[in-house]
Amino acid sequence: MSDPNEILPRTSNRELQFEHGTALGMSHRWHKGQYCTILTKAGIVGCGIYDLTTPAEFGQAIAIAKGTPDNPLTEPEDLYEAKIVGLTPQAAMLGIREGMTGREAVELMLQAELDD
Repeated sequence: MSDPNEILPRTSNRELQFEHGTALGMSHRWHKGQYCTILTKAGIVGCGIYDLTTPAEFGQAIAIAKGTPDNPLTEPEDLYEAKIVGLTPQAAMLGIREGMTGREAVELMLQAELDD
């Protein structure tokens, strides 16, 4: 039987524990491609596949980190130490800044007080 990890396309998700709560980590893979995400109630910390223009227009908090072809971000845990390289104004309003780690950005999203 073949290794199920080699079947493409595939997606996986799992709960991730942080100091200030729980988030949903996701990984998606296909032939020669992948992306990963940490989803919180307030927004997303994700890899560089995410566009920032459209989410900003919709008032969404998105912060992205960027891997490289030699070291891609493939699993949500890869985002923990990856540096934030872009974000929407809404993410900035939560205190997220370029250069902080993905873990730091997730923690700020988990602490966000949201309007109903």
